[in-house]
Amino acid sequence: MRYLLTLHMNPTLWATLTDDQKNGVFEGHGTFIKLVTESGEMVETKALAEPSDTKTVRVKGGAKQVQDGAFIESEAFFCGYYVVDVETEERAVELAAMIPDAQYTAVEVRKIVHEG
Repeated sequence: MRYLLTLHMNPTLWATLTDDQKNGVFEGHGTFIKLVTESGEMVETKALAEPSDTKTVRVKGGAKQVQDGAFIESEAFFCGYYVVDVETEERAVELAAMIPDAQYTAVEVRKIVHEG
């Protein structure tokens, strides 16, 4: 079963971390990627740009509307994800807890129900 493990960033929280804590998060991702790659559970991972580099597109009355910024205006924002292929939901949760961001914010675990 494939699961999406989503990461969310809160810039205010991030600003409170020490340089050692920030470096621990960066290094922790390298360790996590190595672990899930070697176990054969890694499908893909992506880090995403900040909301200021985002466009939100809607179509109303047949006209395209483009807005600078994220769909949801919030201090915290969706900043990246991992897709893992694991035997059980429990394993997906176990992996989510290993992501270094989980020490400071939530990591969402969501089952993938359709792939195109």
